[in-house]
Parts: sequence; structure tokens; C-alpha cells
Amino acid sequence: MTELYNKTSQKEKRRSLRNNMPPAEKILWDKLRNRQIDGFKFRRQYSIDVFVVDFYCAELKLAIELDGDSHFQAGAQVCDYERQCFLESKGTRFLRFTNQQVYQELEGVIAMIAQTVCQLRQITCDFTPCVTKF
Repeated sequence: MTELYNKTSQKEKRRSLRNNMPPAEKILWDKLRNRQIDGFKFRRQYSIDVFVVDFYCAELKLAIELDGDSHFQAGAQVCDYERQCFLESKGTRFLRFTNQQVYQELEGVIAMIAQTVCQLRQITCDFTPCVTKF
């Protein structure tokens, strides 16, 4: 483990979050796991410093966050913004979706992720060839 990524002190928190994933996260994880997006490995419930992101691709330093109901409560958006700013200062790039987008527009969410992966690889391509499995 490193000083910043997947710290041992966060292990139980990560494990608990993985064992209690909301339905939207389970749906998206089914599309991210096993290198289905252009061969890139995504991890679920990955910690960066004291924060845990929903999904993370270490090769691209790309975090994917799903915002459920708790993210729309009073004060939560400020906390999310401050957290995201801190993680971006460490080189992490973010994609953020709502649970509703996963439920209602899953193909569009996957396409946006695939397009971002292509952009981060600095390859000009349309997103369809980057998605190797569905």
C-alpha cells in the first residue's frame, strides 16, 4: 500500500462499502468489471487518502462517482465538491453520474465512460470501438 492509495486504515470501510453496494452501483459495476471498457481495470470502493471513491481506474487516475439520494441532502454537495477538489489536486480525474442516470440511461453512461477513457489515452476515436464487451 502507499501513503495515499488504498491505505490499510481504510480497508474495513472499503470492504463494508463493497458488501453493501446500492443497486445503481451494482448495475454499473457489472459493466466496468473484468476490463470491459477498452481493457482498463476498474476497482470498486477504492480509497484515496481518507476518501473512498465508488470506482477507480489507477492506470488513468479516473474516478467514477454515483450520486444517490444522500448526495442531495443539505450540505452534501459542498462536502462532495471539497472532496472532489482535494482528490483532483492529487491528480484524480472525475466522472459523476446520478443513480437515475444509471437506471434510465445506462448505455449513455457507459458511452461517456468509454469516451473519457479514449480521451485520457490521448487517442481520437469514437467511443464505440473502445467498448470491448457489454
